[in-house]
Amino acid sequence: MKHRHTPRRAALQALSGTFVAAVLAGATLSPGAAMGQDYPTRPVKMLVGFSAGGGVDALARMLGDRLAKPLGQNVVVENKPGASSTIAANTLMASAADGYTVLLGDSSLLIAARAMQNVSFDPVNDFVPVAGVATAPLALAVGSGSPLQSLEDMARTAKSGKPLNFATSGIGTVHHLAMEHMQALAGIELTHLPYRGASALLPDLISGTVDMGVLSAAAAMGQVKAGKIRVLGLTSPVKGTDWRAISDWLPGFDASPRLFVLAPAGTPGPVVARLESELGKLMTDPAIAEELVKQGFVPAFRSGKEVAADMSQELDRWTGLIRRSGIVLK
Repeated sequence: MKHRHTPRRAALQALSGTFVAAVLAGATLSPGAAMGQDYPTRPVKMLVGFSAGGGVDALARMLGDRLAKPLGQNVVVENKPGASSTIAANTLMASAADGYTVLLGDSSLLIAARAMQNVSFDPVNDFVPVAGVATAPLALAVGSGSPLQSLEDMARTAKSGKPLNFATSGIGTVHHLAMEHMQALAGIELTHLPYRGASALLPDLISGTVDMGVLSAAAAMGQVKAGKIRVLGLTSPVKGTDWRAISDWLPGFDASPRLFVLAPAGTPGPVVARLESELGKLMTDPAIAEELVKQGFVPAFRSGKEVAADMSQELDRWTGLIRRSGIVLK
């Protein structure tokens, strides 16, 4: 028996074929891949664990401004200061894993995860690294009238039995643990004098009230130019200065704070890849690199996988130093 293909039947068959094709296409495109293609469709929030006006905040706002154009959406910086960035980290952990909330963090977050009591997040399992963007070298400095002329001179003095102290911006900071790391490698003992922030220790460093102080390389530059302090060594090399890196004296020394972008665990891979790609383009732009250097940072783009490896190594190093030093943060 023959069937007549009426216009109505033909239309239904065409509609059915279109529906099946659409279903099959949807089956081959995972939700994450689809999100990666469309992402972002609304503003992205970048959390910062420090107050507005600081160095990390300034970096976040610069990144946010520069990311807005390629992403086609605004990147809004939201400050969540306090508790060594753990407030910001907890906010990130509680956020949806969709790429619309990320965190610009630094090494202090990893230290807090191992030194603080009752930390609710695991930096390895609760977050996914997106990219590394920079390092922030620290300077070990003395007042201009100090008798200490070099790192070797400092070590000889300490080993002779003469007490030496150093000031930092607080217990358990990267500044503090950098000095613990240096002491362990050099086989010396120094007395730690914690201050409430770098600005508080600077007058005592200049006057010679404290023997040495650890501050950001950016903050040290202006004081060195004014003839008020001298830099004995840096936690990592800084272009444009003749300051010595501590690693030149102590091979294996590595303590510069690293800055990286994290997203909540479970964020779709295509979304993470999009953010990583755009950050990579930014960090290899000479104009942006120059701007970062002016702010005291060293541009250092790292892929998400590289950041994961860096974080693992840092956590091992900080954990060992924290245990040896008996540091416990509340």
